[in-house]
Amino acid sequence: MAACVDVIIVGAGNRGSIYAHFAVAFPERMRVVGVADPNPFSRERLREQHRIEEHNAFTGVTQLPDVSLADAVLICTPDRLHKEPAVVFAQKGYHILLEKPMAVTAEDCIEIMSVCSESQVMLAVCHVLRYLPAVQKIKELIDSGAIGDVIHIQHLEPVGFYHFAHSFVRGNWRSEAGSSFSLLAKSCHDIDLINYWAGGRRCLKVSSFGSLSHFTKDNQPQGASDRCLSCSVEAGCPYSAKKIYLDRVTQGEVGWPVSVLCSSSLPDIESVTEALCSGPYGRCVYDCDNDVCTNQVVNMQFEVGLTASFSMVAFTEQMCQRKTTISGSKVTNSSRALQAGDLPTLSGKSTLGRGGRLSPPKVTHHVDPSPPGASGLGGHGGGDYHLMDRFISAVASCDPALILSGPEETLQSHLLVFQAERARREGVVLSGGGEEGRDTVNNNP
Repeated sequence: MAACVDVIIVGAGNRGSIYAHFAVAFPERMRVVGVADPNPFSRERLREQHRIEEHNAFTGVTQLPDVSLADAVLICTPDRLHKEPAVVFAQKGYHILLEKPMAVTAEDCIEIMSVCSESQVMLAVCHVLRYLPAVQKIKELIDSGAIGDVIHIQHLEPVGFYHFAHSFVRGNWRSEAGSSFSLLAKSCHDIDLINYWAGGRRCLKVSSFGSLSHFTKDNQPQGASDRCLSCSVEAGCPYSAKKIYLDRVTQGEVGWPVSVLCSSSLPDIESVTEALCSGPYGRCVYDCDNDVCTNQVVNMQFEVGLTASFSMVAFTEQMCQRKTTISGSKVTNSSRALQAGDLPTLSGKSTLGRGGRLSPPKVTHHVDPSPPGASGLGGHGGGDYHLMDRFISAVASCDPALILSGPEETLQSHLLVFQAERARREGVVLSGGGEEGRDTVNNNP
């Protein structure tokens, strides 16, 4: 049996707590021995949950001693605070699990990759969707030639109306100055999947269109207040903070999104009411300081004729239930397509063949997103569990091949995201990244 892996959690918020839960589910495989977070409530809660010694609880990375405390570090800080801990821990020799995105500029992403390479440490970026069994099945079918040459990838991310309002209108990712643009913050997962399925083919050209729609002062209903709890038209608003948060607490639901409202206590009716009266999540969605895109399309042309199209839209009832169609040409006069709805389930279907007849019939592949015993790690369709399983196994066995989202490939997909956003802003078609992107990408167009 492989040795138990000791880890430090940097950032004890929502994502840090989820990844740390792997030690609860599989104590023989992972142990949390340190935590760093400036928030005393979050830091102490995680310390108590994992019985971390008091002298191994820190307010920041600079407090950590030079002596190694663990085998690996899980960096789950806000987006703009990824680079410093990643560089510091890499230089100290820790293997790194880094929450996505790698960083909010291409230069910082490149530096993180370079330092990890120079320090000879493993880096796994939390592109959890890559680790889904359904995504791996799609990759397997593509690589096996089951659909022939991949011709086109069509991928949709329906963010969900209240999810977008929570995270990208009221929440931490609402402004580029405070976090980053929404294609990077929300959809770098999806561009990474397309790049992954493209199988090493370089993206030659990229264009993009999108904007901030609806969540503006001009669309605020007549008579609306700046806060939901004092609003005369709140009852008829689908974005009512009372409905999204307070009603959930009343019904005993204190998981996400309620769980992130209170920074100094567990959520209850009193603390959530106070948060809605004074904090960002109680504001009218039409009277916030948000500036990120609500809808965006990205069009990509890869080598060997492969094209791809990605769409992200906020205004959907479904939440993050991504849908993918991958079309390929098996033989002359025959085409096939892979269709994945909600991603935990994958369907493969042939389309019209010679003479307009359906041949062969639909084939459905069922995959189990997460095995028994992984409760608490079921986020992203089970991707949270599979990511942690692979990373901890890689560290325990010193085998970076187990990591599906390593530094070089992740950097390539990030450069493509930066190029796509630049193309949207400038209204032009650009090179897709790669070596050219390292030289030409402009992160502040």
